[in-house]
Amino acid sequence: MMSNGYEPPLRFAAALDQLHDLVTAETGHDDFGPDDYLPGLRVLLRSMDYDPRFTVAGRRTAWGHVVGVLRGRASAIAAMKAHPGFDARPILSPVVITGVPRTGTTALHRLMAVDPRFQGLQSWLLDTPRPRPPVESWQDDADFRRSVALLERRYVDAPAKRAAHHVAAEEVHECCMLLRQSFVSNLWSCGWSAASYDAWWCAQSEAAGYDHYRRCVQLIGANDPDKRWLLKNPGHIENLDLLFAVFPDARVIQTHRDPARALPSLVSLLMAGHGAMEDGRAAERGALMLARETAKWSHAVRKAEKVAERHPGQLLDIVHGDFHAQPMAVLERIYAFIGMEMPDATRMAMAQRIADKPEMQHGVHRYSIADYGMSAQEVRSAFGDYVARFDLAETGR
Repeated sequence: MMSNGYEPPLRFAAALDQLHDLVTAETGHDDFGPDDYLPGLRVLLRSMDYDPRFTVAGRRTAWGHVVGVLRGRASAIAAMKAHPGFDARPILSPVVITGVPRTGTTALHRLMAVDPRFQGLQSWLLDTPRPRPPVESWQDDADFRRSVALLERRYVDAPAKRAAHHVAAEEVHECCMLLRQSFVSNLWSCGWSAASYDAWWCAQSEAAGYDHYRRCVQLIGANDPDKRWLLKNPGHIENLDLLFAVFPDARVIQTHRDPARALPSLVSLLMAGHGAMEDGRAAERGALMLARETAKWSHAVRKAEKVAERHPGQLLDIVHGDFHAQPMAVLERIYAFIGMEMPDATRMAMAQRIADKPEMQHGVHRYSIADYGMSAQEVRSAFGDYVARFDLAETGR
C-alpha cells in the first residue's frame, strides 16, 4: 500500500487537537465552521482505537481519510468566506438520483450528465469545495492533480474497486462526499470496522450535515447559478425529509433493483477495500456487513416511502431492469418528469455512451451472495412487500 504521507497518532482519540493543527498547517485555515461536526469526529476517533484491526498501512490510510475530510471542510469554509454572496441564489428544482446502492444510480447519473444543461459535483471539487473554475483550467490546478493522484492510489491499494465502482476526478460523483464533512455519515461505517461509531450514528440526525451540504452545492455552483443541478446519492433515501428541507422543489428519481442482487454487490465493493485496511476476520466482516446493509437499506426504503407520500409528484420510480433493457425509453420518462426536452444532439450523445458501455471498460464486477452468510430470500424478506411491489426478484441468477 502506498503511503499518504500522514503518520498516524498512537491513539486516535487523543489526537483531536493534533488533527486540527495538521489541517491548519497544511491549508492555512483554522476555521472549521459550526462545531456540530465535533461530536461525530470524537466518536469516530474513539471507534478507530477500538473497532478495527488495522494493518500498519491501513492505520495510516484511515488517518489520511480523516485528515482529508477535515481538510475539505476547512477548505469549504474558507472558500465561503472568500466568496461572499455565494449563497444568494437559491437552488431551483434540482434533479436528484437516489436508491439502494448498486441499483443503477451511478450509471444513470453519469449518463444524464452528458446533457450540458446540467451541472454536477465533480469528484475533485468534493475534496476541496470552491466555485467550479473553467474546465480548461483543471489540468493545471493543484487540487485537481492531487485528486487524480489520490484516486489512482486508491486503485493501487484495492484494484478490484476499479471494476466495481470506478471514480474519476473529472466526473460527477456523490453528495455523500460533502455530507461526510459533518462527521455524521454512513460512509464512516463503510471503510473499515466501525461498530461503535455505527451504533452512535444510527441515533443521530443529519440535519446539520444537510445544511452544510446545501451551502457547499451553492458554493461549487456559484459561477453557474442558472444551470440546473443534477445530483446523486443513495443515502438520500434515508433522509428524503432532510433533502426536501434544503431543496423543497427537488425532482427525485429513485432506482429499484432486487436487494438480493444489489446488497451482495455493495458488500463485495466494500470488502474490496477492507482487505487493504484490516487483518483477518474477512468472512466474519463480510457476513456482518451484509446483515447490517440489509437492515439499513430496508429501513431506508420504508422511510423514503413515507416521506414520498407527503411530496406527491416529486418522485419518479425507475426499475433497474427497465433501465438496463431500454435505457432511452427510461430517459424519455425521466425528462418528461423533470419537465425538460431532450435535444437531438443530447439524445445522440447519450445513445453513444450507452453503446460504448464505459462502466464495463475496467472489467466485470463478480460477486456471490453465498460468500456473505445470507440467502436471497432472507435479504428479500427484510424488505417486506417492496420486492413484489416493483417485481424486482431476479430468478435463476
